[in-house]
Amino acid sequence: MLEILTQKLSRVFDRLGGKGKLSEKDIDEALRQVRLALLEADVSFKVVGEFLSKVRERALPSEVLQSLTPAQQIIKIVNEELIDILGGEFSCLAQVTQAPAVALFVGLQGSGKTTTAVKLAVQLKRMGQRPLLVAADTRRPAAIEQLKMLGGRENIPVYSEDSEVAPVTICIHALEKAKETASTWLIVDTQGRLHVDEVMMAELADIKSVLQPSEVLLTVDAMTGQDAVRVAQEFHSRVGLTGLILTKMDGDARGGAALSIRFVTGVPIKFMGTGEKIDALEPFY
Repeated sequence: MLEILTQKLSRVFDRLGGKGKLSEKDIDEALRQVRLALLEADVSFKVVGEFLSKVRERALPSEVLQSLTPAQQIIKIVNEELIDILGGEFSCLAQVTQAPAVALFVGLQGSGKTTTAVKLAVQLKRMGQRPLLVAADTRRPAAIEQLKMLGGRENIPVYSEDSEVAPVTICIHALEKAKETASTWLIVDTQGRLHVDEVMMAELADIKSVLQPSEVLLTVDAMTGQDAVRVAQEFHSRVGLTGLILTKMDGDARGGAALSIRFVTGVPIKFMGTGEKIDALEPFY
């Protein structure tokens, strides 16, 4: 992730470092190059503008320009501001005292919800937790069977019902099952839905109301670029996200979606998917 942006910024800073003392004009030229690098990395125009405004404000004071290493000072400022956008620290799953905790997976169809839900369940199981997967996607053909197959491979129980049963009802029954079996995490795979579909979003709000989840996790395909920002904003406004999971990060070297979504929504990125294998889910840092 961010390999292309890293390379471009490195070239900008190499040129900056060869100048010795810097003028305001030198800084503006460097920031213009940083702007181009960010836009080429698919960072949203609004984010780029606000980011550079902060960097310039910190870089122009005389103590920076007249320091012995002005270029290093500016590099440090850019680095700190990028880290600030992305969160700066690990953002773990919510710590809950009463089981079962609930993780509600939401997102567009094809964003990787089902496989990511299983990956998270596997991680929790390896940590000594007792996860129960819930097949609440009753509309996509074979969605229930896919979750049962993936969960079965990892010996993780899956709660499912007939596809004619309403997802809200399935979730109510699954919560009861989790309590009966002393499951510590209920991981709910929901139907992929467009954020502009009022009926589907209302259904999601109903599921959240019933389950009172500790985590509402939006899976986002990192390769969708700026569309991902709009999707994240709408889901957050409708159901209140607690975390983001960026999938298909192994296929995106730009990283602009991560910067943009985190900046625009303020929602922490908790994990990123880095491949198809069941253990290819990493905490985001």
